Amino acid sequence: MFSRRRLRRRNRPFDAQLKFAGLFLLLFFSSCPASRADKVTELQTHFDKEPHATTKIRILEKLADAQFEAASKADKQGEYSTVGLTFEKYRDNIRTAFDLLRKQEPDAERHAGGYRQLELQARKGIREVQQTIIIVSPEMRPPLEIVQKDLLALDDELIQLLFPKHSKEPIKTPPASEEKHGPAN
Repeated sequence: MFSRRRLRRRNRPFDAQLKFAGLFLLLFFSSCPASRADKVTELQTHFDKEPHATTKIRILEKLADAQFEAASKADKQGEYSTVGLTFEKYRDNIRTAFDLLRKQEPDAERHAGGYRQLELQARKGIREVQQTIIIVSPEMRPPLEIVQKDLLALDDELIQLLFPKHSKEPIKTPPASEEKHGPAN
C-alpha cells in the first residue's frame, strides 16, 4: 500500500525557482513598453479583421483602453503628435464600427445593445479627448478639437437613433381668449 505522503512530496527548491522565474518574467513583460505597443497593434488588426459589428464594438472597448494608455504614455513623454494620431485613429475606429453597425442592424430600437455600447465608448472617448486638450500645448489643440467635434457629432447621432421621436411635436396654440359677451339669458 502506498502512502499519500509519498505521492505529495515534491522538489521544493525547484518549485520555488519556477515561481520566482515566472514572477520575474511576468513583471518584465508587463513593464516592457514594446509589449504595450504590440498589444495596440494586435488589437487593431483583430478589430480590422472582425466582420461582425457587435463583436467589433467589444474589441473596440479593449482597443480603446490600450490606445488611451498609449496616448497618456506619449503625453508624459511629450510626444504630442503621437497623442493626436492615436485619438484620430480612435475616432476612425468608432466611425468604422458605427457604419458597420448601421449596415448590419439598421433598426436601433430593436437592436439597441450595440448602439448603447458604442455610445458609451464615444462618451468615454470624448472625456479622454477633453482631458487631453487641457494638457497639451496650444499648437496641438486644433486636431484634438476636430476629433472632439467629430465624436460629439457621432454621439448625438447615436442618441438620436436610440431615442427617436415617435410623434410630432404638439402644435402650440395660444390660449383661447374668452370673448366677453353680454349676459346670456
